[in-house]
Amino acid sequence: MLAEPPAPLPTGAGPAAPASAEYSITEPAAVQELLRSLMDRNVPVTLSGSDGSALQTTLWSVDHPSGRIAFQADLVAPQLQQLVEAEEATAIGYLDQVKVQFDVAELMLVHGGRASVLQAARPPQVFRFQRRTAYRVRLLHHLAPMVSFRHPQLPDMLLELRMLDLSAGGCALLLPLSMPPVPPGVRINGARMMLEDRLQLDVCLVVHHVTAIQPGGENARLGCELLGLQPPAQRALQRYIDQAQKTRRMMALD
Repeated sequence: MLAEPPAPLPTGAGPAAPASAEYSITEPAAVQELLRSLMDRNVPVTLSGSDGSALQTTLWSVDHPSGRIAFQADLVAPQLQQLVEAEEATAIGYLDQVKVQFDVAELMLVHGGRASVLQAARPPQVFRFQRRTAYRVRLLHHLAPMVSFRHPQLPDMLLELRMLDLSAGGCALLLPLSMPPVPPGVRINGARMMLEDRLQLDVCLVVHHVTAIQPGGENARLGCELLGLQPPAQRALQRYIDQAQKTRRMMALD
């Protein structure tokens, strides 16, 4: 559905950085080990720029003496140069059930004889998060909230998508296949979650996967991670999830 953009809210998203030091790794040997695990296992890594650009790649090298890392670079990817020019970027990859996230700085495209790589400074800090630690509630169809955002590849198009389920760290959205696709790896800044009339939150979404709901069906499911919620907005979201869970239980008893 297309709609006029809603007015901005003061409770918007802040920097997309994990708030708790509990998950932070700063010891150089531990950081090196995590990065090498991403590289040795050829784990897909999503690089998301602060300007909304996104690129899926793999870690090519981890050079401890020089303090540099390098990602594989596909020169035909249109997002590559945009990502290099972005002021900030975040890298996210998954080692089994653990999400590994770190900031990427000093991006530089380096051309070699056989291949080109995207170099960056080795991060001094890496975050580890266990996947799906938050309770995820499936939302009732007639009460399902909406998420609105500008299409990442067609900025003149404003999408309003129904939310299928929700947790404190992510959500699933219903995308009709008649609409232009939203590719995985894209970072969407300025999205708005319209949970209730008086509860609307500005968030950043990172699309991690897109799957068809049914073979040959008319809709796709966007699996998204939520970033950038400030503590007051996080508490409001958790209260909404708790209430949605209670509502489902009460209706199941009727």
